[in-house]
Amino acid sequence: MKYLITLILVFTSITDPVTKIAKSNALKKDAKAFYDEKNYEQAITSYGRLLDSMLVEDEDARLNMANAAYLLAYGDKELLGVLNEASENPDELDESKVELASEGLKYASIASNNYDELSANAKNKVIASNAFNQKGIIAYKRSEAAKAEEKKSLTDQALNDFKNSLRKNPENESARYNYELLKKLIREQEQQEQNNEDNKDQEEKKDQEKKDQEQEKKDQEEENEQEKKDQEKNDQEKKDQEQEKKDQQQNDEEQDPNEEKPQEKDPLEKLKEKLEEMNMSPEKAQMILEAMKNNEIQYVQQNKRKATKKKDSSKPDW
Repeated sequence: MKYLITLILVFTSITDPVTKIAKSNALKKDAKAFYDEKNYEQAITSYGRLLDSMLVEDEDARLNMANAAYLLAYGDKELLGVLNEASENPDELDESKVELASEGLKYASIASNNYDELSANAKNKVIASNAFNQKGIIAYKRSEAAKAEEKKSLTDQALNDFKNSLRKNPENESARYNYELLKKLIREQEQQEQNNEDNKDQEEKKDQEKKDQEQEKKDQEEENEQEKKDQEKNDQEKKDQEQEKKDQQQNDEEQDPNEEKPQEKDPLEKLKEKLEEMNMSPEKAQMILEAMKNNEIQYVQQNKRKATKKKDSSKPDW
């Protein structure tokens, strides 16, 4: 009977609304004290008992729990680098980093889950705005330690979270500052990338111009060299011609002007030799030669008589 009474008292203390409120208030007070003392691990434990064990719906408590987890996971730059490394290459972590990454991932998961819950379902617009703002901060912090191919995606996500934060609460100055600052950083980054691209194009253009100038100089040198060779060739040909002319003049001067040129044989003598080659007897050949000689003498005499006789103008030419 005594045991039954005790059991009833325990059950009553759990289900009694007054008792539940008292305990939840006590846990909330303890958790807030731990949070203010920056004892974030104890704060998360107390908030966890309040929200998950006792199933108390308290948006302020959930936001504080998420903030405590955020500070443990993302408050240390070294831990942030390890988290990114763990998400990219978990098998390559050394033993010292594995434990650190494990703790960090645990708190990062608590923060992310609670911020997601509040940003999607919180009835209090201010709390929902704060949750979106914290999500944007986390995305931006991750982008700083991320590889180039993931950096833009995380930056865009952060900008979108800050924008959603302002939609929930336009008076959230922290979110507005983060939004404007990130937009400025993105513009500067894009401008820097454009400048780098322009500088790269300019450098390539300068390199090409330099190559063109060098090639033009080389072509000009080759052209000058060829012109020089052609000129030397022409000069040599001219000198050779002058030397040839000089040699010819010298040969002409060295030749004796009084030297008699060999006289050509008399045509009758040539004919005589030709007749002898034909195996004609000397007597017959001599007869032919004399006859031709007599005919030639008669022809000459007739021409002389014609030349001395005056022309009769009274008679026709024919």
